[in-house]
Amino acid sequence: MRITVSGLPGSGTTSLARTIASRRDYQIISAGEVFRQMASEKGMDLADFGELARKDPSFDRLIDERQREIALSHEDMIVEGRLSGWFVREADLKVWLMASLECRVERIFERDRVSDHETALNLTREREECEAERYRTYYDIDIDDLLPYDLILNSERFDVEELAAIVETSISVIEARSP
Repeated sequence: MRITVSGLPGSGTTSLARTIASRRDYQIISAGEVFRQMASEKGMDLADFGELARKDPSFDRLIDERQREIALSHEDMIVEGRLSGWFVREADLKVWLMASLECRVERIFERDRVSDHETALNLTREREECEAERYRTYYDIDIDDLLPYDLILNSERFDVEELAAIVETSISVIEARSP
């Protein structure tokens, strides 16, 4: 089974993807981790690296194409990333996580050890605007269009274990339908 997990920064996609992968012994590929790793390798923060990616589409395309190739080469795979639901059309289940900006900024503040909440808010807004522009320009994708997704879940209302239980139920339904 191939599952995609997508959402805006700080929505909990990586946590959910890791939880499901662990429970089901699936492999996982994360676009965000690849993006952060590439930024770190260049000695850049996410905002600066995002700006570089805006100027050079090869960074996004490299991540997206590699993620799709890996996803299609494995049967039991979780593909985590902002656009994974768009690019892995063959996925059996596509999940979108949502949470308020305030909640996501708080998570980013804690996760990335940003100096203060105002900085975390500004960095998050800049990153989201930059990414939305790149997605429109490179792929003609509106990140706010959730039509490709089968499940839209509120990660502010449910913790990661509860989200995983909902996804597990959906997986069971899909598996029961399969011949």
